Amino acid sequence: MPQNNNKNIQSRLKILCNEINRHNIQYYNYDNPIISDYEYDALFKELIDLEAKYPNFVRNDSPSQRVGSTPLKKFSSIKHKIPLLSLDNGMTEEDLINFDKRIKKNLNVSSDIEYVLEPKLDGLAVELIYENGIFTTGSTRGDGFLGENITQNLKTINQIPLNINNTFKTIEIRGEVFINKSDFIKLNKKRLSENEQPFANPRNCAAGSLRQLDSSITSSRPLKIFCYAPGYLDGITFNSQQEFLQTIPSWGFPVNPLVEIGYGSDFIINYLQKIESIRNELNYEIDGIVCKVNKFNYQNILGNKSRSPRWAIAGKFKAQQVTTRIINIIASVGRTGAITPVAKLKPVEVGGVVVSNATLHNQDEINKKDVRVGDSVLLQRAGDVIPEIVKVIKEKRPNGTSKYILPKFCPVCNSTIDKPVDHAVFRCKNYHCAAQIKGRITHFVSRNAMNIDGFGEKIINQLVDSNLINDVSDIFNLNKNDLINLDRMGDKLANKLLNSVENSKNITLSKFIYALGIRNVGEQSSKNIINHFKSNLDKLENATIDELESIPDVGKIMAQSIFDFFNDDDNKLLISRCISSGLNFENKFLSKNLKLNELNFVFTGTMTTLSRNEAKKMVEKNGGTTSNNLSKKVNYLVTGKNSGSKLEKAKKLSISVISEKEFLKLIT
Repeated sequence: MPQNNNKNIQSRLKILCNEINRHNIQYYNYDNPIISDYEYDALFKELIDLEAKYPNFVRNDSPSQRVGSTPLKKFSSIKHKIPLLSLDNGMTEEDLINFDKRIKKNLNVSSDIEYVLEPKLDGLAVELIYENGIFTTGSTRGDGFLGENITQNLKTINQIPLNINNTFKTIEIRGEVFINKSDFIKLNKKRLSENEQPFANPRNCAAGSLRQLDSSITSSRPLKIFCYAPGYLDGITFNSQQEFLQTIPSWGFPVNPLVEIGYGSDFIINYLQKIESIRNELNYEIDGIVCKVNKFNYQNILGNKSRSPRWAIAGKFKAQQVTTRIINIIASVGRTGAITPVAKLKPVEVGGVVVSNATLHNQDEINKKDVRVGDSVLLQRAGDVIPEIVKVIKEKRPNGTSKYILPKFCPVCNSTIDKPVDHAVFRCKNYHCAAQIKGRITHFVSRNAMNIDGFGEKIINQLVDSNLINDVSDIFNLNKNDLINLDRMGDKLANKLLNSVENSKNITLSKFIYALGIRNVGEQSSKNIINHFKSNLDKLENATIDELESIPDVGKIMAQSIFDFFNDDDNKLLISRCISSGLNFENKFLSKNLKLNELNFVFTGTMTTLSRNEAKKMVEKNGGTTSNNLSKKVNYLVTGKNSGSKLEKAKKLSISVISEKEFLKLIT
């Protein structure tokens, strides 16, 4: 092909891409198309035809690349150059006033501070990375330090420009992906008409759509985005949040039109009240407002805490309350045998979510609120998340109701239940209760435990009800014949489940201990316990209560739980069966170079060269343990920027205080 012809084709492709992307911004971001659908379709068809004929010339910013690509097997991880932190919540107006006071105190100013305010969308936070003007990478927030690479999925969102027509080396843009209420209703109607399960709420829909391994599924969902903050910048600087928000629309990024700028705590509270008053009129879900100090130099002075910036706060709305009726109260059995009363409600929508259940916690809570079957109740979602019965509307109570008393026998296995002295919770005493077995298996296969993918509630229920699984060790003995007869089980899914089981066998001992579900033992405690015993299971199984209590973050109650668990014959047999099934525990202690062996660390303040999570992993990798709180068991307090009250406490406890630089020297 002649060289000139190549240049002509590439030039035409560039013109088409720029033209179509410009029209996409007009249509999707501003709802203001400047050409007809027919003209747009003609441009797009010309682009598709040229790209099909000359695939080597397809551009990264081509709108054709939004449609979806080959499904991924899993998402890769991306480290945020600047942590994408969460926000502290201001649940009351007083919290917002105190926030303003703290800002002025920390900046040592008496005049009112300038703030930028906007609605807090109930969506999924993402980061968009542009290199030399081209959208190259997109990720989720993740844990704030590491996110998932969802670039292909984000490319399917028409509001996100693929080319921002500038040559700045690197620009990171942060935003919130969401779905409009009206689009959500249409999508669920379509799913119901196709006999598919409807989504629970717009946020779940948006989050689930972005985390699809097949981006063609994402492209079929009507996702939107509002951009709200810069991340890492190279080649351009901004002086304020206001300047940033006023600049990026010219690059094609949508910004919430309800952003306002003003001074002082009165402005914050008035804005919160204003947005709350129009909340139900908006076509997207919000759960509060976001307040940020406007000037970036002030933000830099104020800095960050471990999980949130000091210069921003989320002002939360009062929980939305509705009235509904209690149809029934049932006793639910958890994996540790805890009996929890659950109110079955006449389904009612609260804050965009249909609620039909609410926990009543325990018998004491029922007695305190005098909750009865048939009662009309005031319901809210605490923090706009957890359904909670606020009070009984007693004037609406029907005749003939009676006080609810938890059953004397387990509703699942009919065994006796009891409540230890000074405890609020009744428990089923039968370790082999089907509900407990299902709960233990659900915990065992969960992501932070054995991470056995594919074992959902329906499959676990079938396996237990069919007596194919009686305890967690039976998972390792499943075969294809066991699985193939389950409801909706085919060859492909059966093989996938068996592969997941096999892949789980190479695991750290700490994850296995956590997976066993020992009462009161969490994920971090499991790591500390295993580090103490240097991944020696025999030593753990034979440990005394006194030795267990010497481990960081292990108190009397946890030590007793661990001791009781490992001295139970059934549990000993369970562990033996798991190990004989081929579990292979990764043992970092086989390495002789464990520079932090038996040392316990607490971190405070903001680290400059690594995240808090990275620092903790470095400690664990080198044989040490970490704690969240100071005690006599702690050897070192590592201080970053803006260290708080822990510094004084460490001095009182005679704990060695070191800088981040000194900490890094310990392991290099």
